[in-house]
Amino acid sequence: MEAYTDFAEVYDELMDDTPYEEWCGFLVGLFQKYGAAADNVGAVSRQTAENLRQERNTILDLGCGTGTLTELLARRGYDMIGVDNAQEMLQIAIEKRERSGLDILYLLQDMRELELYGTVGAVVSVCDSLNYLLTEKDIVQTFERVNNYLYPQGLFIFDFNTVYKYAVVIGDATIAENREDCSFIWENYYHEEQEINEYDLTVFVAEGALFRRFQEVHYQRGYRLEQMRDFLRQAGLSFVAAMDADTHEDVTEESGRIYVVARKGTGTTANQAAALND
Repeated sequence: MEAYTDFAEVYDELMDDTPYEEWCGFLVGLFQKYGAAADNVGAVSRQTAENLRQERNTILDLGCGTGTLTELLARRGYDMIGVDNAQEMLQIAIEKRERSGLDILYLLQDMRELELYGTVGAVVSVCDSLNYLLTEKDIVQTFERVNNYLYPQGLFIFDFNTVYKYAVVIGDATIAENREDCSFIWENYYHEEQEINEYDLTVFVAEGALFRRFQEVHYQRGYRLEQMRDFLRQAGLSFVAAMDADTHEDVTEESGRIYVVARKGTGTTANQAAALND
């Protein structure tokens, strides 16, 4: 079963307690703290300088889902691009754009095969989108794509769920919630050897006097901070900082979700180096 098909229509309702406004404010703070100065463009023409400023103001939301965070960042004045590989989720994002009138470009793409029309000042990927990449190859390939499309000194900010969260916090737990118009059962199965969490989602959606039932199976792999740092290095990106996603303090062994800030690198990626040695 493919993830985020029928689930897309109730995703926003079931995620209505997600602190998107808080996430948006936190990301904007990181842009301001670590971002390159937009006015520092060197001796170029006025038009070129303006083009560079606009490019640095463009942000890619990688794994944008239904576009809630994308819209919030657009309202903060950023030129937004949203990329997702779930057509049903992206359709809801497009419908939001039609209602809001915001100028957002949405692209249906697999993040491992990211292809943009130019560079961007920052790439963000939150809400554990990267955990859907189940192999080192997938992660490094995605990071290389990000590095390729970042403006010089551009930022890559992402979060990920840790091995600790899947193995200890979620484990083999079952989560259920009963609502007026939609209910769900979320059953977790942790595969220790692969460090992959499988969750079987059963959703009941009200349609008149009856409920429609559908199921989806999702797989997410847990990662460790040292692994992510190595993946960044392999992709030619420079690690800048990491913090616990809940406390915004230093990462601990019990951090369930971690934010990472990285910057576009200028070195040779592992794949490029291998090609040069062939």
